[in-house]
Amino acid sequence: QARLVESGGGSVQSGGSLRLSCTTSGYPSSLFCLAWFRQAPGKEREAVASIGGAGNTIYSESVEGRFTISRDNSISTLYLQMRSLQPEDSAMYYCAGQEYAVCARPLEPHLYIYWGQGTQVNVSS
Repeated sequence: QARLVESGGGSVQSGGSLRLSCTTSGYPSSLFCLAWFRQAPGKEREAVASIGGAGNTIYSESVEGRFTISRDNSISTLYLQMRSLQPEDSAMYYCAGQEYAVCARPLEPHLYIYWGQGTQVNVSS
C-alpha cells in the first residue's frame, strides 16, 4: 500500500526559506510523476510544482523562481525548496503521486491517486 509522508513544515518570517520533504513507500515513486499541492483555509487545493519520472518540472506562476522541486530516487524522497516565502504561501502542503511517468495534467489534483497527510507552513509578515 502506497504511503507518502511529508515533513519540514513550520513557521518562518517573510523572506525566509523552508525545505519540505516527502518520503514514499509501497509505491515505485521513482518511476512516476510526483507533485506538491497546497491548500489554505477557505481556498481550493492548488498545484505548486510537479516533477516527472525523467525529472522534468512544472511550476505554478505564483511560485516559479522562488520554489524548486526535486527528487532523490535512491531514497524515494521528494523535496520542495522554498525561498523568499511570503504570507500568501501559508498553507497545508501535500505531496501527491500519479502512476504516469510523464505527468498527466500536472497541475490538476484529480489525476493524483496517492496523497500524503500534509505539513503546515506558516509565514508571518
